Amino acid sequence: MSEPIFPEPETLLEAAIQALPVGVVVHDRHGHCILANAAARRLGDKAIHARPAAAVGERDVTNVELIDDRMVETQTQPVLEGRTGLTLTTLTDVTHHHRIQRELLTKAFIDALTGLPNRTMFEQSIADVLAGSTPGDQFALAFIDLDNFKHINDYYSHAAGDALLRKVSDRIGGALRQTDLLARIGGDEFVLLLAPIADADEALAAVRSISERLKQPFFIDGHEIFASASIGLSLFPEHGDTYETLARQADNAMYRVKGELKGGVSLFDDAMSQAATARMAVEQRLRLAIRDRCFCCAFQPKVDMRSHSVTGVEVLLRWRDELGMIQAPGEFIALAIELGLINEITLQLLTETVRAMPDIDEVFGPGVTVSLNIAAKQACDVPFMTGFCAALGETGLAERFVLELTEEAFFTTGHFQREVLPKIRAIGARVSIDDFGVGYSSLAALADITADELKIDRSFITDIDKRPRSQIVLKAIESLGAALGMTVVAEGVETFEEVAYLLGATQIRCAQGYYFARPLLLDQIRQAEPRQPGSRVPATRSRASELRISSQLRRA
Repeated sequence: MSEPIFPEPETLLEAAIQALPVGVVVHDRHGHCILANAAARRLGDKAIHARPAAAVGERDVTNVELIDDRMVETQTQPVLEGRTGLTLTTLTDVTHHHRIQRELLTKAFIDALTGLPNRTMFEQSIADVLAGSTPGDQFALAFIDLDNFKHINDYYSHAAGDALLRKVSDRIGGALRQTDLLARIGGDEFVLLLAPIADADEALAAVRSISERLKQPFFIDGHEIFASASIGLSLFPEHGDTYETLARQADNAMYRVKGELKGGVSLFDDAMSQAATARMAVEQRLRLAIRDRCFCCAFQPKVDMRSHSVTGVEVLLRWRDELGMIQAPGEFIALAIELGLINEITLQLLTETVRAMPDIDEVFGPGVTVSLNIAAKQACDVPFMTGFCAALGETGLAERFVLELTEEAFFTTGHFQREVLPKIRAIGARVSIDDFGVGYSSLAALADITADELKIDRSFITDIDKRPRSQIVLKAIESLGAALGMTVVAEGVETFEEVAYLLGATQIRCAQGYYFARPLLLDQIRQAEPRQPGSRVPATRSRASELRISSQLRRA
């Protein structure tokens, strides 16, 4: 076999250089190109003839340059020492790598929906501002939270909600200076750095202007959408000298607005810090109460005013705290809903109610209906309600239960009517509209609701015998509810005069309120006097603590 024939070394070296995927260029001391391989020529004349400026007089220089429309990494080093002054430059096309790197940086620091900086970039930016601050510098931090954004999403669509967020960011951005910085840090939450500022008045004026701009209508997909934002403000250095402290104080101020009058502006003060500390303490106690199952049931009967019998009983949540004191839900229920703890509490309440059913039958009479309150947020939570209905169905007692929901559950989203209500019907439970008349309701909308019971809010019942206009509204609600096959219940009945009016001027049979009984624990009810023969309503001498006796009802 003959020996292979290889080309001359110089020829082989030339072929290898030309075949390299990396551009290779050699320049003389004057910057003239004396050698360029094929890969370098593919990058264009500029890449070949333009000796990197950074390489002049330097050794082993690496640089990334924009050459025409491509990003090119150049590495330059001397070829021969001495008088020849030749330099070797390698050229690597890193356009694709650079594009990926830029996209990753964008994803890491820019909000994809609005194009604003995200939380990470904002925190880095404000850290730089704090690090560079000098005595006398002042700036403001504002937390901006859109009001009722979930309702907008549910009513118009998520696409409209996204469009609203983009328009909100544009509208806020249009009111800012070059030195200010706006970022989106959550679903409907923005944070704004106003820097520099002269004093609190300047910051408040700027934020109030933004607040007013956001109250102007937004035109999206043919809809005129009205929105507002609750804004909390903190000042550097008056309210803190770290981002964490300033953010916490601005957040406290924003929640003060949420709890009072949405759509406003609030500047942090020390009282808010105390309130936030108290809130945190309640939150921790609430979580411990859930863990230790410290919730119990109070019961308030629904009374048929004409037959004097108890037709149902409403189960009301109570918290037996670490001191053994009974806390009403007004002290903690809103916080439980906000924190997402209400689901576990509701399941515990269901368990306690089922366990108490024999006692309920003994005290109030066998077969009475049992009403449980479900928050609107829960009612529209399909996974939770699916599990809740399954748990209720497994008790074998679902047909005795009435689930009381406020109007918001029916009117703000279609999830309840489409997905949850059929599950409730499937297990045989019933549905009641609680506090009717004070939320989203209208008589026209009532016709679209498939509920079994309608509870008229106490605001219509209080002093009904003295309020002719409320009497007209009450009659209208009563008539439409009856025509739609709903049992009508009057809530908040507290006086003999109210009972007398309801019996004399309406066809409403069922009522609930302090006139008949306050909500009581079973142990408290058992301590009452024995019931009179032939009546399911326990006798009482105390109007404030026990049920009205039949003879007193007959007076009406």
